[in-house]
Amino acid sequence: MKLTLNWLKDHLETEASLDTIVATLTKIGLEVEEVKDPARALGGFVIAAVLEAKPHPNADRLRVCTVDFGAAAPMQVVCGAPNARAGMKSVFAPVGTYIPGKKTTLGPGVIRGVESNGMLCSAAELELSEEHDGILDLPGEAPVGTPYAQWVGLDPVIDINLTPNRPDAMGIAGIARDLAAAGLGTVKTPAVAPITGGAPSPVTVRIALDGADAALAPVFALRGVSGVKNGPAPDWLQAKLRSVGLRPINALVDITNFLTFDRARPLHVFDAKKVSGGLVVRRAAPGETLKALDGKTYTLDASMVVIADDSGVISLAGIMGGEATGCDETTTDVLIEAALWSPNAIAATGRKLGIVSDARYRFERGIDPAFTLPGLDLATRLVLDLCGGTASGVTLAGTVPEPDTRILFPYSEVRRLTGLDLPSTEMLQILEALGFQLAGSPGNADLIYVKVPSWRPDIFGKADLVEEVIRIAGVDRVVSTPLPRQSASIPAAILTPLQKRTRQAKRALAASGLVEAVTWSFVSHEQAVLFGGGEPALVLANPIASDLSDMRPSLLPGLIAAVGRNAARGAADLALFEVGQIFKGDGDKDQRIAVAAVRSGTAKPSGGGRHWSGAAGSVDAFDAKADAMALLDALGVPTGGLQVVAGGASAFHPGRSAVLRFGPKGVLGSFGEIHPSVLAAMDVAGPLVGFELILDDIPAPKSKPTKAKARLDLSDFMPLQRDFAFVVDRGVEAGAIVKAALGAERTLVTHVAVFDIYEGQGVPPGQKSVAITATIQPRDQTLKDNEIEAVMGKIIADVTKKTGAVLRG
Repeated sequence: MKLTLNWLKDHLETEASLDTIVATLTKIGLEVEEVKDPARALGGFVIAAVLEAKPHPNADRLRVCTVDFGAAAPMQVVCGAPNARAGMKSVFAPVGTYIPGKKTTLGPGVIRGVESNGMLCSAAELELSEEHDGILDLPGEAPVGTPYAQWVGLDPVIDINLTPNRPDAMGIAGIARDLAAAGLGTVKTPAVAPITGGAPSPVTVRIALDGADAALAPVFALRGVSGVKNGPAPDWLQAKLRSVGLRPINALVDITNFLTFDRARPLHVFDAKKVSGGLVVRRAAPGETLKALDGKTYTLDASMVVIADDSGVISLAGIMGGEATGCDETTTDVLIEAALWSPNAIAATGRKLGIVSDARYRFERGIDPAFTLPGLDLATRLVLDLCGGTASGVTLAGTVPEPDTRILFPYSEVRRLTGLDLPSTEMLQILEALGFQLAGSPGNADLIYVKVPSWRPDIFGKADLVEEVIRIAGVDRVVSTPLPRQSASIPAAILTPLQKRTRQAKRALAASGLVEAVTWSFVSHEQAVLFGGGEPALVLANPIASDLSDMRPSLLPGLIAAVGRNAARGAADLALFEVGQIFKGDGDKDQRIAVAAVRSGTAKPSGGGRHWSGAAGSVDAFDAKADAMALLDALGVPTGGLQVVAGGASAFHPGRSAVLRFGPKGVLGSFGEIHPSVLAAMDVAGPLVGFELILDDIPAPKSKPTKAKARLDLSDFMPLQRDFAFVVDRGVEAGAIVKAALGAERTLVTHVAVFDIYEGQGVPPGQKSVAITATIQPRDQTLKDNEIEAVMGKIIADVTKKTGAVLRG
């Protein structure tokens, strides 16, 4: 919602400064998002007189102008504007002035061999409008040397970020009411004088909505004005519209736009001669079309409410009128419409058709029903004053709703809910200033009856009234009071194990050099299917965008997409992680907490990017495994029984991924290289590796350990290592050989690692050679040769028995 300071002062008598008004608006809940003060931005521009305008000696379309801008001596300027001429007055920017329309600071220059110091400016260069065909042509009485912004009276523009529950603040009159209640002045919004029309309206109106549909259009009021003369609106009206970003069109249309912002009362004006027969408010027929005022043609369905005549649909109710009945310079007779529409129906239609208009913005939040007829009278008065003509009577279909919300309000409720002890007189003053009607409760001085004004559909109960009182009185007056401790003892832990693990996971991954990302909880349907989702139960009924249609089944698509966006901007080496919710269905236990991380390019755990040593390489599946194992270690998960089983989830490369699990039913997640087809579908370049674990599935630590932590056991004897090479079927996992070797002699064999895998000459087809090294740690004495041979024999026997491997000859 945009407004200007001068427009605000049409409704508010105040001496408050711009800074005070801005601070107060935010304080009372109308958060100011931005303030643009053109007077400050255009401080260096001055009014100048063009004394001379000669043709440029080296360019046909340029002129060499001598400009008097109030300095000791005139200045020479080269100008290419077609309207530059001697004797005119314009706006001059001296050297050193920042030109907002060009985003540059002006310096001295030479143009086609002629020196130029400064610039004569167009409206576009000052960002006052889009006009750039010529320099500003000011009236002859404009004072030379005066700052242009000061002379023209440019008005600061305040942009308020309104919450959806404040439809009354969608008009400047409503904002003035709130500021007056906050003590910044008095309201001076003029009352609306009723218009007594003569002849009946030339067009009839009928609402063809019955039963439950009647709520879609409670009332429709129409008045005709004949003999109007349409043309450009007066300067004051055009200036107001331009100040809030609207383009003036003609007087009739500008009047409706003015009232939309001034009083939060959207209206529509039809050219009466272009209307065939009477007007009917009805549901659209499936397949009907409307060419709207924005020049686009929309296909309608039966869920949409329209205004139609004998020729068909002529307006999309509450959103946008049709081009066929629009007003132009030939219009002489008009129909002014003021109606009420269902907020839910307007919002649904606007979303379906993708139309965003000022009317929709207000109707879908709910406007003041009591201002329907006064709004029509006010629009009629402006039409008569600016365009002339004769007004008819009002044709009314339906009934103007009369909301009658009454609340029994105890003064003590403010103290109970906020802790702020305000005098009852101050509470009464605030509520009355906001338009609430008050009546005392007989026999109880602490109670009053409050009638809610028609422009506040967001007020339902006592808590809402407390909010109104406290926002005007000032939230800063509420004293911060700590909660009392129940006992002197240390408070018990309140975080659940899952909450603790979520925090620990973030710290651990950040410590591993990954950067936290927060991505959408929604993905496109195609991405959901790629990552094991896409079920109908997880498709959104009303997505905020077409590519955010499904609840995410995994954190990986959001992270991969983030990598792709960064790579497109030159940041190809990324290490990202996220901890958040994923959705496997619509059941009670289908919402899980997952943790995922991805690495791209050369973003290895040891560091990314090229290095002088040449050691930097692309990420691989083992980098993702290292991240996952480091996370499990940080979470205190014992990994002794953890199984790494080849082949991860479907989004991973089948030969370069694995599943982490504690047995077949204790799957924690997967790691590995992202499948090339997934990367191709998401238009992301590889290599890309990652992992995803489900925090809910990680076994909780035992509340009481079964045994005390083992004491440190360091042997006094030197360990020794022995190497073995086994020939085994290609399908046997190397991990199975390692596991068998470790279990051969648990008291002496402390470590087993694979150091070579070979297939080729010397190894039978379908088999492979797996070489391992086993560390044997003596405990009580130095082992003799025969004892070492016995341990080695047991390792060979156990590996052969459990895997079918034989020692390579």
